[in-house]
Amino acid sequence: TCCLLAHTANTLSASKQPSTLSHTDRTPFKKSPPKVPYKAIALATVLFLIGTLLIIIGALLLAGYISQGGTDRAVPVLIIGILVFLPGFYHLRIAYFASKGYRGYSYDDIPDFDD
Repeated sequence: TCCLLAHTANTLSASKQPSTLSHTDRTPFKKSPPKVPYKAIALATVLFLIGTLLIIIGALLLAGYISQGGTDRAVPVLIIGILVFLPGFYHLRIAYFASKGYRGYSYDDIPDFDD
């Protein structure tokens, strides 16, 4: 019975040891973590902020709070503000949802400028 107990103890201790394969070897098709396009997100943030500022200035021009120029100056500022705001907002929204892990959103959807 002494040899039987020693053999049982050896098999129990061997079964408790971790396998020699690492985690990456056991799951060879696991996706690597996504590469975050920091430059593109920074550019989208700049576009978003400039567009927001131009929209606010255009609205204040149109309302007559800044100057009495009227629509001659307000409409072009508003149009440029909207054209700058939209791509910045769009890419920041994708980056936010990708960072939160929502299905259908990925950092791959944001163009990367690493040439």
